[in-house]
Amino acid sequence: MKAKIPIIKARLLERFPNPHTALHHNNAYELLVAVILSAQCTDARVNTITPALFALYPTLSHLAQASLDTLKACIKSVSYPNNKAKHLIGMAKEVGARFAGQIPNTQADLKSLPGVGQKSANVLLSVYFQQNYLAVDTHVFRVSHRLGLSHAKTPLQTERELSALFEDDLGFWHHALIAMGRTLCRARAPQCSVCFLADLCENKKTSDTKAKCNKI
Repeated sequence: MKAKIPIIKARLLERFPNPHTALHHNNAYELLVAVILSAQCTDARVNTITPALFALYPTLSHLAQASLDTLKACIKSVSYPNNKAKHLIGMAKEVGARFAGQIPNTQADLKSLPGVGQKSANVLLSVYFQQNYLAVDTHVFRVSHRLGLSHAKTPLQTERELSALFEDDLGFWHHALIAMGRTLCRARAPQCSVCFLADLCENKKTSDTKAKCNKI
């Protein structure tokens, strides 16, 4: 498997030379809010609501004092707005109380905040704090399994396997795999016939590639 990594890296780098998060943000606070909102929701949807949200709550202290009903109304178009509104207010209060109003920059501290799991923590650490972390979302999970880079059953196990394979610049490869999943290696109707990694894809070894791809 490791023999495929240099080839995959080179091709991903050629196709996606500057992959980056699609979530619009200006600082760590805005990115953390956007990441919490993006759970089981598209980045595009989150980007439609954050401008008004940040205009109303420009800082953590403003968010900590938010009315739950008002906040829920602001984010009603995302998935699970009730839970996310509670998480956002709780997150803002805890950052103020426990971290002097500064977004923490360690995985353990981030995961201790409401609404922040390992995937969300890793996104913030890699994107904003430039630390060597890889987050496994649905795109990364799907692409890495189709390519045979991981056969793990869970995102956390997949993260460990991919981190061991890619080793460095994990944030870059995280976004490159996401770009791959959004453009070619889609959940439905993957573009196998024009994929630049088709010769390395384990799904290509079957006689019914499209059918198998669509199951992942």
